[in-house]
Amino acid sequence: MTVEEFLQEKSQCVEAALENCLSNYSNAPPGLIAAMKYSLLAGGKRLRPALALGACELLGGKQSDAMPAACALEMVHTYSLIHDDLPCMDDDDLRRGKPTSHKKFNEATAILAGDGLLTMAFYELARTGRADAVAVLAEASGVGGMAGGQYHDMLSLGETCDIKDLQRIHACKTGALITASLHLGAIFADASSEQINALTGYGRHLGMLFQITDDILDVTGVSQLLGKSVGKDEQSSKATYPAVVGIEQARILAQEAAEAACDELSLFGEAAEIFHVLTRYILKRNR
Repeated sequence: MTVEEFLQEKSQCVEAALENCLSNYSNAPPGLIAAMKYSLLAGGKRLRPALALGACELLGGKQSDAMPAACALEMVHTYSLIHDDLPCMDDDDLRRGKPTSHKKFNEATAILAGDGLLTMAFYELARTGRADAVAVLAEASGVGGMAGGQYHDMLSLGETCDIKDLQRIHACKTGALITASLHLGAIFADASSEQINALTGYGRHLGMLFQITDDILDVTGVSQLLGKSVGKDEQSSKATYPAVVGIEQARILAQEAAEAACDELSLFGEAAEIFHVLTRYILKRNR
């Protein structure tokens, strides 16, 4: 299976499950559900759900077992994108090739759509009865994870930042939810501690790789391929890998992160081949 086939197959399953989740909220304001649906079903790679489903299958679990976690991850990720795009944060007009939520609707609706997706994520995950899974997602998306990372990212605007500071920011802002995706997939396959440690180790390096390539693409990428604006990081004086260490060194760091990620998969042998291929795909991606 190619990476494109892997991501497409997982995406189609997740899309159907997300549609079903939204249809269960018939008592909610239709306009709010429409705004949530606009961003949640706008496409994208569905990387985090794919990692959760793939990890569960790697360890002998069923895709259906991890589907609530996959949906919850995509809801949290989408909420974070809606809020990140707001004028008070990154102030972006384009996301996944479409106007951002606050441009399509308005700022208040965008904020509430994000709030709705975040709380819906925890409702759907809590319905599984797995408090350990809820705790993993809460830690990854909260003040010690994604939200805290975004806060430090905002504080770094226009400030001098070294590579260690940058890595700490992005381990939280980007890496935490990617790591949690693999952790959640493992939980729903009743993984051993050794398996969880290997997959979360892979996730930490993969999250770093993803952020480095994202930073590089903001300099070298094409807006039409990325589905979002480029050059925003430099305009806002944001701390990024190209800004801190330069493009060539950033590419070296990306290669090192990819190799470290693959090293973590040795426990699983050939069964983890799709994760090796996915790592190389992210390393070479242009969107």
